[in-house]
Amino acid sequence: MIIDTLANAPKYFSVHPLFEKAFAFISSTDLANAPDGKSEISEGLKAIFSNAQGKTAEASLSKFECHNKNIDIQLCIHGVETIGWTPREKCVSPNGGYNDEKDVQLFHDKADTFFQLTDGQFAIFFPEDVHAPMISEGVVKKLVIKVRLTS
Repeated sequence: MIIDTLANAPKYFSVHPLFEKAFAFISSTDLANAPDGKSEISEGLKAIFSNAQGKTAEASLSKFECHNKNIDIQLCIHGVETIGWTPREKCVSPNGGYNDEKDVQLFHDKADTFFQLTDGQFAIFFPEDVHAPMISEGVVKKLVIKVRLTS
């Protein structure tokens, strides 16, 4: 997992071949006025904008998730978002099987730690990062970029 601000995004371009393109999309988009919805940025990159009321920690942890085929870049555009996290190796209680179509595995386990993102801060979740996003008492506008893992 990586937590940082957009100002430092270039430090991570070498981590994955599509990260530079993902952050170029972020810097060239009017994030504050982007409508909710999903779109394809390019081969291997999808954007999901949302502007939604936050959830309780209990509601978010009921969908404690990780992915096998994608890396998530989760950017807080506006608001205060708390995210729960645990390394996948510590999760021992699956909540159903892996959903290949949605690329999601859910767990019943608890988060080891919680952290907050605010405007212009992002977290990058790799397949080994189980996360519970959108914990907030307010509305959070965010962008999730799905970065396809290379083979």
